[in-house]
Formats: sequence, structure tokens, C-alpha cells
Amino acid sequence: MSTALVTGGNGYFGSLLVRHLLERGDSVRVFDIDSTGHQPASVEVIVGDIRDRSSIREAVDGIDVVYHNVAQVPLARDDRLLRSVNVDGTDRLLEAAADAGVAKVVHTSSSAVFGIPDVNPVLPTTVPKPEEAYGAAKLAAEWACLRATAEDRLDVSIVRPRTILGHGRLGIFGILFDWIADGADPFVLGDGSNRYQFVHADDLAALCVAAADSPGPAVFNGGTDRFGTMREAVQHVCDHAGTGARVRSLPARPAAAAMRLTAAAGLTPFAPYHWLMYSRSMWFDISHATERLGWVPRYSNDEMFADSYDWFVQHREAAAAGESASHHRRSASSRLLSALKAAVKAL
Repeated sequence: MSTALVTGGNGYFGSLLVRHLLERGDSVRVFDIDSTGHQPASVEVIVGDIRDRSSIREAVDGIDVVYHNVAQVPLARDDRLLRSVNVDGTDRLLEAAADAGVAKVVHTSSSAVFGIPDVNPVLPTTVPKPEEAYGAAKLAAEWACLRATAEDRLDVSIVRPRTILGHGRLGIFGILFDWIADGADPFVLGDGSNRYQFVHADDLAALCVAAADSPGPAVFNGGTDRFGTMREAVQHVCDHAGTGARVRSLPARPAAAAMRLTAAAGLTPFAPYHWLMYSRSMWFDISHATERLGWVPRYSNDEMFADSYDWFVQHREAAAAGESASHHRRSASSRLLSALKAAVKAL
């Protein structure tokens, strides 16, 4: 049993990770700027800002393993926060962890560090080349981790997840599920033949825990081993919903341009990664994680989409009300997209 700190532990993924750690018998402390999380009584919660040195030093005191999940997400649309939270905050956490004698840090990064890959599958050795601000900030945070390792200050492993799904994961997917639940035909960009891999949040949590238990710095890419095209994934969740929704196609370039323009005008909640990647193929080779850690994902693309959709239907009212502080826990919203949904249903 170890004493673990989960930064961002009141957020969507952080709270799931806390549950996994408690189930295996670890003592858990949460550090988060959000004070509204509902943690078990056994979990100590420290409310603070990752950029505040005194707060993070208090949080790492007496900790064996740090799971670092605090991040400003693209939907927040604030490049200054992307830098100060994702990069400067990570740097300060690593400094405090080294001073406190923390044995292991597991840093949750993002597949956005790779931008649009030239070749699939993406390997742990593939050179990152982000194409938007969020990916660039996450890569800079990885560099901070690598520096800490190179200077022999810390044992840090980096985990890069593909796009996360699972019970409670909404954000931009809340719009997709809302359309499908109402029988409105959802769209893919282009013909939807691009192969696209996701990862279930529970599988990602298991990967992070396995990485923490493995001594020595490493990089692990995480995604499901059962996936197909984007069109297949969306159509299969339509079939699962049984509302009669069917996938339609939009020309990729004009649709991406429209997403970019409406997002800039504040009319839609899209971020650059959405219009850059959702018509592109991307998947990780996960054999290194399987071989070194014995980690095997439980969920296929179809299973995790069904899990996410079912959760949305059961919690639709609360999700629409935006009751959670986490961008990933509440549905993104847009009057323009709601009007488009009505128009699609009328056709």
C-alpha cells in the first residue's frame, strides 16, 4: 500500500483514478482547485492552485506516488492558462515532489502532442509535433518531466492517452449523444473512413497505476486494441441507442473551416484539435505497455461509446445544466448547434 496524491482529483478522470487507488488499498490525497468534488471520507482533500508553490508543497508532503492530472483543457480557450497551468504548474509540482522525496510521478499527457501523425501506428519513439496550443503546452509539460528525470531528481513516467471515453465523459461528446438521443442524424467529417482509436477512462486508470508500480522512467501510449473507423464508431452508437439516427457526411475541409469560424465567434464549443483531427486517422501501438506492464485494455471503441452514451441518457438533465466544474463532466452546448439539430430532424 502506498500514499498517493492525485492532482486534479476532483475532475472527471482524476476522480475515477481515486476510486481505482482506493479499491486496491492505497491511501489517497486529492489536490484540486475545484472544491466541489464528492470524495469518500477517507480521502484527504487539499484545495489549491497548481501554480501556487506553497499549496503544492503542502500537497506532496509525505506522499509516495504522485498522479499528475491537472490540466487546462482546450474547451477553456485560454492560451495563457494553457501555458501557466499545464507547463508552469507541472514544473512547480515536479520541483516540490523532488524536494519532498516522492518516489514516483506519473504524468498524464495527451495524444495531442503528436498533432496529425505522418504514419500510423504512433509509437512511444514517434517524434511529437503538436499543431495547436493545447498539444504544444502538453508537450512542454512532458519536457519538464524529462528534465527532472535527466537531472536524476525524480522517477517520472509519462502516460499519453488517446481520446478518453467512459461513464461520465461528456464535453464535446455530450453534443453527439444529445443528437443521437433525439434521433437527429450525426455527422462525420469526410466519408468517416479514418481509423480512430479511443481509450476508456477505467483502462487509462489501470494503465496509470501499472506505470506507477513499474520502477524507472518510461513513456506509455494508451488506447484500445479493438477499434475501426470514425464512421463505424458513430454508427454503432446510433445502433445501440435505437433512435433511428444514421450517420451523415460533411465535406471535411468546408466543415473544418466552418468549425473554426464559428468557434472563433463564440457560437460553437469546438477547439482546434476537433477540426484538425476528427477526419484523420490516428492510433497508438500499445504493445510496449502490454509487454512491460501486463496492461490489456478491457473496452473496445464500441463498448466505451455505449458506456458513455448510456451514462449520458441516465444523467441527461444534470449534464445539460452544467452542474460540474469539469469541462469533461458536463455537456458542451451551443445554440447554433441546437438549431442545426432541429433543422436536421426536420429533413
